[in-house]
Amino acid sequence: MTPELKKTAPSPLAPVEFDIPRPHQTMLDNGLNVVIFEDKRLPLVSYRLAFHSGDINDPTDHTGLSSAIASLLTEGTEDYSSRQLAEKIERLGAGLSASSSDDFTIIAASSLSLYSTEVLHLLAEVILRPTFPEDELDLYRRNTVEHLKFQRSQSPFLAGEQAVRLIYGDHPYAKFSPNASDIEKLKRETMSKCHAGTYIPNNAMLIAVGDVERDEFLSEVEELFGDWQQGTLPSEKFASPPTRDSRTLTLVDRPGSAQSNIVLGNLAINRTDADYFPVLVMNQVLGAGASSRVFMNLREEKGYTYGAYTRLNTKRLAGDIEATAEVRNEVTGESLKEFFYELTRIRETPVGDDELADAKSFLTGVFPIRAETQEGLTNLIVNQHLYGLPENYLQTYRANVDAVTAADVKQVAEKYVRPDEMAIVIVGDASEVLPQVESYADAVEIFDTEGNLKKN
Repeated sequence: MTPELKKTAPSPLAPVEFDIPRPHQTMLDNGLNVVIFEDKRLPLVSYRLAFHSGDINDPTDHTGLSSAIASLLTEGTEDYSSRQLAEKIERLGAGLSASSSDDFTIIAASSLSLYSTEVLHLLAEVILRPTFPEDELDLYRRNTVEHLKFQRSQSPFLAGEQAVRLIYGDHPYAKFSPNASDIEKLKRETMSKCHAGTYIPNNAMLIAVGDVERDEFLSEVEELFGDWQQGTLPSEKFASPPTRDSRTLTLVDRPGSAQSNIVLGNLAINRTDADYFPVLVMNQVLGAGASSRVFMNLREEKGYTYGAYTRLNTKRLAGDIEATAEVRNEVTGESLKEFFYELTRIRETPVGDDELADAKSFLTGVFPIRAETQEGLTNLIVNQHLYGLPENYLQTYRANVDAVTAADVKQVAEKYVRPDEMAIVIVGDASEVLPQVESYADAVEIFDTEGNLKKN
């Protein structure tokens, strides 16, 4: 390479084209929504059967119920034991799993298209005919309780638990995790009853992506799911998240910790908010990557941490923005100072042209990469339909990002980044950390690692 070439950065490549067709949508008579995206590039098929209910729909006295039901769907049905089901999936070289999140429960299946019919039958089996065997439930209880003990030794878990409590208040998004007593009281009868009331077709969406033939697939779906009976949709009467009017400071005391885990947060937007794209770009500038402001400040310039970031948590009913880092004990106070400097700067000073262009270039450039694998494409389509995003959302994503201006970024930063109202959560050795940070809020509350209040 000549010296002249070394002085000049290579020109950027042309944008990767992303012009996928829109999927076919229909609905069975029982209310089951069906979305089909035919993609013949590879002999693969991916299924998602998703329910518009998740952890926030747990009964008040049964935290963790939705997650337990999802986990045990594949552990025994009317026709298969847990082992038989696992062996059949393995023979097919397929995948079958289930999980719940705050807003949704998703059962995922994938295989070579050669075995698509068999896998679709297995999907129907675990959805319609689970038995929640007592021995598998007992194993789930014991494993989950042990996992909860492990989680309480992890500072990100402890920080997240306090952050959602402060941000979401009495809203069920504040339920970060069940406790051991919640898990120990799980009963097979309770799970069966909840399954019958929640896993109903008019609360569900079946999405197929890959090497499928539309008419043949719809015929199979009608055969397998056509007799699935409708039910009453779960009630969603939730308390509103609290309106914060001041900054608060919460410490989780871990005596002897060598570092502090910092989380700062406040309410922001839900996933369908009209400000989504400006907030997305703003967050990219502020802290979403390794070239963002908080990362460059706290890591590259100050050397306080291996990584400092902001993240945008957009859920179906609400959302929040958080800034987070794990730093050495002795620089906890200085790290807070730099965080608040950047949070204030993004509100008060317009982003520069190059900084804005870099953020938008990253977001538009990485987007088509997510669709290069079948699972990635499936996840994009699933999120679009579960959140009820526009039909042309995927096709117009990059145009929407490119349309964001510096004025838009400043406007949403002023609206959603509120340093004077943030919840400050720090997990660390309170004896070392408190003197550095107590000036950042009028009142301080201190918890132990079990979530018990020590001082306020």
